[in-house]
Amino acid sequence: MADKRDYYEVLGLQKGASEDEIKKAYRQAAKANHPDLHPGDKEAEARFKEANEAYAVLSDPDKRAKYDQFGFAGVDPNFAASAGAGGFGGFGDLGDIFGDIFGGFGGFGGGFGGQARQQTRSGPRRGESLRVRLAISFEEAAFGCKKDINITRVDQCPTCKGSGCAPGTTPEVCPDCRGSGTVRTQQRTPFGVFQSSGPCQKCGGSGKIIHSPCTQCRGSGNIRAQKKLNVSIPAGIDDGETVSLRGQGNAGANGGPAGDLLVQVQVRPSNVFRRDGTNVYTSTQLSFVRAALGTEIEVPTLEGPVSLNIPEGTQTGSVFRLRGKGIPNVRTGLKGDEFVTVDLVTPKNLNRKQKELLQELADISGEKVKKKRKL
Repeated sequence: MADKRDYYEVLGLQKGASEDEIKKAYRQAAKANHPDLHPGDKEAEARFKEANEAYAVLSDPDKRAKYDQFGFAGVDPNFAASAGAGGFGGFGDLGDIFGDIFGGFGGFGGGFGGQARQQTRSGPRRGESLRVRLAISFEEAAFGCKKDINITRVDQCPTCKGSGCAPGTTPEVCPDCRGSGTVRTQQRTPFGVFQSSGPCQKCGGSGKIIHSPCTQCRGSGNIRAQKKLNVSIPAGIDDGETVSLRGQGNAGANGGPAGDLLVQVQVRPSNVFRRDGTNVYTSTQLSFVRAALGTEIEVPTLEGPVSLNIPEGTQTGSVFRLRGKGIPNVRTGLKGDEFVTVDLVTPKNLNRKQKELLQELADISGEKVKKKRKL
């Protein structure tokens, strides 16, 4: 065994490597040197066997411990030789490793097992879903609305009803795949027999052969069509949310259901209101005289103007709550509230009388009003 390379060196590892590092290194070595990827390359085949032998020892905690302590003398030579020659029975992750290399097998003669599942084109397939955007106003989002939209989608051909065949004719079952749409191939290697599955080349994976195609859809079974749909937008929908119309997407194949139409709503901002969840916010301006004395004003709501009582001494920035004047929850229908912020406005361009009255108020209040002297 003097000419054998150290198992850690074979996989490019340090002696204290973890189990995950060992597995990852072996995957890389197996991918890089597998004989099926390098047909006729004896050196690659030798490296592949060498990597198998190293992994067979280092992946087993007991054998690895003996190897670390005694070197090759601590390893069963028969076990190591069988591993290097292709005796892979018992390695739970080799199926995954070879699945990474070849994309999945129907079976492996050396004991990998685990048939890869493939969806053939001959079975029913659901149609693709479509996505469109719809812009609505702030008020339409709050109260809900109905909108017409125009889409282009794939529909079932009305002439052949999706069969792809001319009226009065039927398709032939593909003789190569017998209608399954999938064929299996086997490949013998020094390490066993690989079996893989793939789409049938004769029928293109459809499982059938059409001799007299429909003239309208040219054998596809589908046509592209313009469609006008009426979309119900629920009250309370928010910007970016989606309304789903079941079965209004592209038609399915081989009897499969149609996809959905996903309508993404874009809500245009309002000049009056701002939304946060189901609550709405607005503001109103008020003179300091009315704020000081108290008054009743009209404020806008989504349902129209309402009266709001302003108590005397109201300060700028004060917020008043109108219960139930917000936006309904799209699921429960319960409405949020409206919050009105009061902004006091300082009067400009006062006449002489107004100034005198304000000065009198300042004197009574004990406020000193200093004015900048004119130069």
